[in-house]
Amino acid sequence: MPLHHIPRRAVLGAALAAAGTGALAACSDGGSGHGGAHSPAGGAQDSGTYVSPGGKEVEAAEAARGSGPVRKVSLTATRARLDLGGGTTVASWAYGDRLPGREVRVSAGDTLALTLANHLPQPTSLHWHGLALRNDMDGVPGLTQRSIAPGAEFAYRFAVPHPGTYWFHPHSGVQQDRGLYAPLIVEDPKEPLAYDREWVVVLDDWVDGVAGSTPDAVLKELSGGMSGGGHGGMDHGTHSLSQGGKGAEGAKDAKDGSEDQGGGEEGGPSRMMMGASSELLGGDAGDVAYPHYLVNGRVADDPETFRVRPGDRIRLRIINAGGDTAFRVALGGHRMTVTHTDGFPVRHTTGDALLLGMGERYDVLVTAGDGVFPLTALAEGKKAAALAVLRTGSGTAPAASVRPKELEGKVVQAGRLVPDPSVALPTRLPDRTIRMRLTGGMASYDWAFDGQPYDAKQRRPVEAGERVRLVFDNGTAMWHPLHLHGHTFALGGNAAGARKDTAIVLPHRSLTVDFDADNPGLWMVHCHNVYHAEAGMMTVIGYRG
Repeated sequence: MPLHHIPRRAVLGAALAAAGTGALAACSDGGSGHGGAHSPAGGAQDSGTYVSPGGKEVEAAEAARGSGPVRKVSLTATRARLDLGGGTTVASWAYGDRLPGREVRVSAGDTLALTLANHLPQPTSLHWHGLALRNDMDGVPGLTQRSIAPGAEFAYRFAVPHPGTYWFHPHSGVQQDRGLYAPLIVEDPKEPLAYDREWVVVLDDWVDGVAGSTPDAVLKELSGGMSGGGHGGMDHGTHSLSQGGKGAEGAKDAKDGSEDQGGGEEGGPSRMMMGASSELLGGDAGDVAYPHYLVNGRVADDPETFRVRPGDRIRLRIINAGGDTAFRVALGGHRMTVTHTDGFPVRHTTGDALLLGMGERYDVLVTAGDGVFPLTALAEGKKAAALAVLRTGSGTAPAASVRPKELEGKVVQAGRLVPDPSVALPTRLPDRTIRMRLTGGMASYDWAFDGQPYDAKQRRPVEAGERVRLVFDNGTAMWHPLHLHGHTFALGGNAAGARKDTAIVLPHRSLTVDFDADNPGLWMVHCHNVYHAEAGMMTVIGYRG
């Protein structure tokens, strides 16, 4: 399938491009970081030298991946008016003029060369969620690259080693909770699955541009905490703190983008959610009351329809691109066979429904029945749902309020999935264990690891070649979908666990995962609730130099 090239609206000069890229050493000096003991059991360490995101170790790892055919893509981040269907149009930011952004599709082994032009009023970036790519292309401002300034562009170029379902979005403030996201599908040249059609399903929760709301205003409200004494002025360094806290970049951006910004009363009605409850998530389901929940950019009253023939075997690639919402997904009248999670194959497992935390992806196979069927994505614990429609024949489309019985059936749990033998981690004892305690709460909105808000210079050290065990102890009353950049891990702390890059940690529970330290650089670990991350629940795994 040829890639879609989105034309740039302007030809940008070399000086502007240089302003966007900058020298990595200036924003992430491998020698100025903080390291420590061989097997830390607590917080980030404070001495040592680290691999630079553009260092020789990173270059060597990239060279080992090889260099396949180059797939060139141009992308523009810009203001846009987006039609969500049902008469709902919103002013937001997007990649081009569509939601989600146009899918990028490559084959494993290709080299992706994507140039992002920033036509937004704020600096931005682009993170490739789930890919084990070279560190200086990971898209984290202040850690692996400089922010892409307004009017500038950045040329991302890297080998794409693994097939699977991935996506991309900014790692700048709460921009992901606007319209800045799109699927990245990496096809397997030796695809073992047999199917007739493919349906990419992107789930989202939507607030931007509705009644004056913006994600920045939501963060500002949440940062006040339920006690009203929040920490809106906390400085998170160069990771582009959003308008709720107005870090160094944020204060300037608030002026540059004033017509799109909000906060408190001028940012629309209150969006703080109270009383969201879910047995699957262990209690509190979310912080934000979204006015809309979307499948492929459409509201439930005017859903996307996917048309196939009865008996067709369909591969659904399901992505949760939400900011604060887990989705329970079911297809009425069908059972789903899970084939992959987070891009990696698992032993085929059949169930009625799936639960996806933010950032998670599942691939499933279904055989289409004859009729019209709802694909319902229940906003877990929030008493609302997104909807799409599978149609193979005539019949009335389901109402937005439809709740297929499969939602209450067998929910496939990630922890019970078994990896395909081709991707199972070899059995091996960990060389290093890093234990992190998840801390914070709604009262002060002080989410963090080990009580320490994010600081790009604080790193948890690992050595290349190690088997690393991460133990996440959730001391909070809320669930957190944790995401590790640049690697996949085995769930459960053993080689028999499914390979993933994002996993849910339930309240007052622990999650243990193992990964092989085979991709040098500085890699973020964070909660993929975008508001928890911006409040401080982010940290860095750093390879020692």
